Amino acid sequence: MLTGIHVVMIGGDARQLEIIRKLSSLDARISLVGFEQLNDGFIGASKQELSEIEWPSVDAILLPVGGLSNDGVINSVFSNETLTLEATQLSKTPKSCTIYTGIISDQLEKMAKQSKCQMIALMDRDDVAIYNSIPTAEGAVMLAIQHTDITIHNANVSVLGLGRIGMTIAKTFKALGANVSVGVREKANLARAFELGMKPFSIENIKEAMKSADLVINTIPAKVVTSNVLTEMKQHAFILDLASKPGGVDFDYAEKRGLKAMLVPGLPGMVAPKTSGKILAGVLSDLLLEQTQS
Repeated sequence: MLTGIHVVMIGGDARQLEIIRKLSSLDARISLVGFEQLNDGFIGASKQELSEIEWPSVDAILLPVGGLSNDGVINSVFSNETLTLEATQLSKTPKSCTIYTGIISDQLEKMAKQSKCQMIALMDRDDVAIYNSIPTAEGAVMLAIQHTDITIHNANVSVLGLGRIGMTIAKTFKALGANVSVGVREKANLARAFELGMKPFSIENIKEAMKSADLVINTIPAKVVTSNVLTEMKQHAFILDLASKPGGVDFDYAEKRGLKAMLVPGLPGMVAPKTSGKILAGVLSDLLLEQTQS
């Protein structure tokens, strides 16, 4: 149980509701910031402003998957207010306080070091990323169907990256009958793509490899789909970028060429917030229980 543990949840989307339910069932004391439009009532949870938080009593701070932007803003779908976390607030927390976030921005890292708070990036964990790859792949299929006029079956699909998310996406589209090619950097992943019955290619040869693509799904958080690559692509090709902002695609040039390209880094929260929220809730509750025992 988390009895007596004070958790401050700041911002987020529908995934946060599952986290609140889980922590409430474990008897945690939850302060909700940026949830004034939330109508649901949860035992042990109260809506507060950042200025009202008793920071010296805070054991954990929960940020959304998107974390804290470099200008200090935290997004919330349940609020019209701009949420800005400040270093002075974090400095008032006890040394044992831990910040749980999806990703860590440079600004958040700087603030955490100043306050001496510990930080855990949930999306860096293999378990979270692999579980989340399932709704991500389903969402990619949904968007591919919505934004193309061809079937996935027999379509030329290029998946960039064969990490925890890229692997699930590539296997999902192959199972649907697509001709899947996989762009990677490491030789081991070239071998893995071949073993999976896909066509591997090195990112160094991406320009040539993408000429025949009907659908491109990028998971690499670096600018790999450049203007040189986009120039050679089919006019009807659809580009889906799942990497964290700013993504790996030259979106300005794609627009100039009239190519359809989308950046959707938070796809699990869009297509399956309940499932995605339960994944995060399970991991967070385990981590908080470990924190109380350390």
